[in-house]
Amino acid sequence: MSVTNASIIRGSSKRSPFFPKGRQVDPLALDEVRDLLADLPRRRDLLIEHLHLIQDRYGHLSARHLAALAEEMKLAMTEVYEVATFYAHFDVVMEDETPPPALTIRVCDSLTCEMMGARDLLDGLQKKMGGKVRVVRAPCMGRCETAPVAEVGHYHVTGATVVTVAEAADGGHTHPVNPAYTDFDAYAADGGYELLRDCLAEKRSADDLIELMSESGLRGLGGAGFPAGQKWKIVRGYTAPRLMAVNADEGEPGTFKDRFYMETDPHRFLEGMLVAAWVVEATDVYIYLRDEYPGLREMLLEEIAKVEAAGLNKATAIHLRRGAGAYICGEEAAMIESIEGKRGLPRHRPPYVAEVGVFGRPTLVQNVETLHWIRDIVDRGPEWFSGEGRNGRQGLRSFSVSGRVKEPGVKLAPAGITIKELIDEFCGGMADGHEFKGYLPGGASGGILPASMGDIPLDFGTLEEFGCFIGSAAVVILSNKDSARDAALNLMRFFEDESCGQCTPCRVGCEKAVKLMSEAEWDEKLLNELSQAMTDASICGLGQAAANPLKMVLAHFADDIICK
Repeated sequence: MSVTNASIIRGSSKRSPFFPKGRQVDPLALDEVRDLLADLPRRRDLLIEHLHLIQDRYGHLSARHLAALAEEMKLAMTEVYEVATFYAHFDVVMEDETPPPALTIRVCDSLTCEMMGARDLLDGLQKKMGGKVRVVRAPCMGRCETAPVAEVGHYHVTGATVVTVAEAADGGHTHPVNPAYTDFDAYAADGGYELLRDCLAEKRSADDLIELMSESGLRGLGGAGFPAGQKWKIVRGYTAPRLMAVNADEGEPGTFKDRFYMETDPHRFLEGMLVAAWVVEATDVYIYLRDEYPGLREMLLEEIAKVEAAGLNKATAIHLRRGAGAYICGEEAAMIESIEGKRGLPRHRPPYVAEVGVFGRPTLVQNVETLHWIRDIVDRGPEWFSGEGRNGRQGLRSFSVSGRVKEPGVKLAPAGITIKELIDEFCGGMADGHEFKGYLPGGASGGILPASMGDIPLDFGTLEEFGCFIGSAAVVILSNKDSARDAALNLMRFFEDESCGQCTPCRVGCEKAVKLMSEAEWDEKLLNELSQAMTDASICGLGQAAANPLKMVLAHFADDIICK
């Protein structure tokens, strides 16, 4: 039988009715999606924002709504589905699956929270709340100074216990709560936005501001440490139009300084952002905020509206984009992919994002804290910032300190301070009953050092010779009651969960490392080989640095492990 005749027989009414190919759009679901989107643009880069609207309204993403959204945005179903399933905060529910309960409780199981009893908290809540709500483990929520932490809906319970979390759930406390902060009026009354107004009135020059930042020694404080003034100059050198992206996705376990600055003094950051955008002549700036900060998002939307009403963004449009639970999007290229409404997969380099960034345009990428200091540096002079420092280093650093200290929190201290000085002078010493054993100088990927190496200056370039780095200065303090082995395993499990899966060395390497590290006896030779392969062959910093804690435990904490 010919292909043509076979097609005719299959399509004839005598054999079977005709069914259109592919997933069909439910008219009711399409109406619901159109009602949600209202007059919002249907642009491809807004896909994640639109998925959030559906998730917020219905508590999950059903197959019917995904098909309707694909139809409304003129996208292939595969494009919508791959994005929806990439991000942890989207609950995709197919036709044969049961939607999650109306309320979800997330218990942070990252290192500091685990040290403070998160496992027992998770077990206790699953026993007490099981059936009524969904109780799941979750990665770092950026509140390590108040560990352990749980999130009831969008309400964070700090210093959480089974009782306090259950009370929040039973009492309907699911909405985020913001601390007191300096709003637009208070900030403007104290001289805020005068620098930006001077820039817009051309009383300042871009070259002068670049020179001031260079003289101050201000660097990117999200982890890479690239000099801010030099970055501005590089981006300005590329052909317009140019754009800007702000990395507010501090997902590194142990990091919470950006949240602190935005929650308490948001306009200092916003003014610095608009000044930097003015310098590079960015037509648009995209703030990429992690989804774990829902209360902060509400506040920023309100305060940004005030900035716009005052006409202070006339040179640069402001877009607040919402992450969806993906640590990898803290990597600048992955963040840009997410801003464009795609999966957060790191890009190969070159080209670098300064040349080919958001929508293929030259893009200035800056961290929140870097922008926070711009007004102060201009007002006080670059020597104010560069004049700080210890042990031959220059500048100020904001350390996110958690773990076994009496007074955890954000500590503004001189660059180059040692961990022992930081603990004693800024954290009130070790917690009662605990002896200093070791520390993470730069979050999950920065490695682990023993207390015997507690006199190393903490700054960019001072730790690399020891196999560590300071990164975003997320410091976690371990005591004699903690196991470095268990800490490294906790961190590797985090990387296993958060690997984007794009490259084999990271995707398979993290999973294999977790299995090997879960054994009673470690295969040191195999673990070292695996670590080297991940470091050498992974595409981005996640895979390249994931094995740092493992390597440091093998090198410095032999008493905590048994090797074959």
